Amino acid sequence: MRRVGPLSLVLAGAALSACTSGPDYRRPEVAVPASHRGLEGPASEASLADTPWWDLVAGDEVLKGLVVEAIGKNHDLRVATARVEEYRALAGIARADLFPSVAAEASASRQKQPVTGLPYVPTYDSFGLGAGASWEVDLWGRIRRSNEAARAQLLATTEARRGVWLSLVTGVVQSYLELRELDLELEIAKRTLGSRKASLDLVTKRLRGGISNRLEASQAESAHAQTEAVIPQLEQGIFAKENQLSLLLGRLPGATPRGRTLVELAPPEVPAGLPSALLERRPDVRQAEQVLAAANAQVGVAESLLFPQLSLTGALGFGSPELSDLLKSGSFVWNVGAGLTAPLFQGGKLRRNVEAAKARWEQAKAQYEKAALAAFGDVANALEAFRRAKESRAAQKRNVAALKAAESSALLRYDGGVSSYLEVLDAQRQLFSGEISLAQVTRDEHLAVVSLYKALGGGWSSAELPPAGQKEE
Repeated sequence: MRRVGPLSLVLAGAALSACTSGPDYRRPEVAVPASHRGLEGPASEASLADTPWWDLVAGDEVLKGLVVEAIGKNHDLRVATARVEEYRALAGIARADLFPSVAAEASASRQKQPVTGLPYVPTYDSFGLGAGASWEVDLWGRIRRSNEAARAQLLATTEARRGVWLSLVTGVVQSYLELRELDLELEIAKRTLGSRKASLDLVTKRLRGGISNRLEASQAESAHAQTEAVIPQLEQGIFAKENQLSLLLGRLPGATPRGRTLVELAPPEVPAGLPSALLERRPDVRQAEQVLAAANAQVGVAESLLFPQLSLTGALGFGSPELSDLLKSGSFVWNVGAGLTAPLFQGGKLRRNVEAAKARWEQAKAQYEKAALAAFGDVANALEAFRRAKESRAAQKRNVAALKAAESSALLRYDGGVSSYLEVLDAQRQLFSGEISLAQVTRDEHLAVVSLYKALGGGWSSAELPPAGQKEE
């Protein structure tokens, strides 16, 4: 009979390891619309998502500085970064299983053991020094599929981190825009308060001259007090918004520096790009796909456990009953071996494990398809919000211009004695409301652009920080 050596076992194992259990990953087919709903005109390859975030806030160096600070200090982003490093290490652990495990060993022992016929119990010494190795031959691809799963999980956490980063950047910009809108409302309220103070002084003067009456004076005083009461509410809102920004920036509650006003900030162009590109750019969709890829690999891991597992072991070193003879040539020892284990009866455990892995794959597939559908919906909503806010702002600008003219006419009519003060009061109230509405729809137009940027997976191909020394034109 021909003798089979250790090298033959290794070569045979390597040949068998070409087999891999389970299906290879393929991206599921997802229904993709020909064009984004709410998009005006034909779809183009250009996308707002290609814009680096620092171009999204172009013109406001203060806002850019706030975003840079948030990227460096935000606690959620730090947690996500540490999680990526954790899964990078876990992927390295999984990869280590592809290689033999080698360990050094040193031993020393003494024991007493009775021997029949001897009137005493002899003492036995034993000393050893050597190294041992073991290696599981990946016959059915269990280790390789485990590596695929670990790599996919690493990529999933990387995409999750990018999702946190994108939410952070857009969150800082949104909060800053909301803060600047509150600033604008406060400016409007203070300007209106000054206007109503002038009207109150006028009515009081006319009352003293006997031209006006007590009712008009009371109405003017009430309008002044109502506007004055709005200011503390706006200041409280500004205070809370600054604290919200401080949390995003990873700093203690405090005041926020200001850059350009809301009116000075111009929203960029908003090309939405091709719907099919959305699946490649949205971090949550990419994360869901990597979770699906990991679940796909785990099916192969579960199926591989149904088959035999081959392990190779070996050791070499020195062994001697005397420490002084340990390293002499006659004390050299070695051994090699192979072990094959195969499941015979597990009560259906391994089959159920395969079924569970396939069920988890089905769950991950449904989550991926859901994430894709949600992405298309988010883009459509943001496009519609931008279009409607743009239309509303244009109409509201015309409304405010007309209300300013109406207020001037009402003041002239009242001063000329043609109308009562009630007409002036009504004109001022409408103008104040109209200016507040204009500030809000201007904010909404900017916020819709930021929401679209986030919905498209903005900045997906750019670095997280602007180039050093970059200046605005």
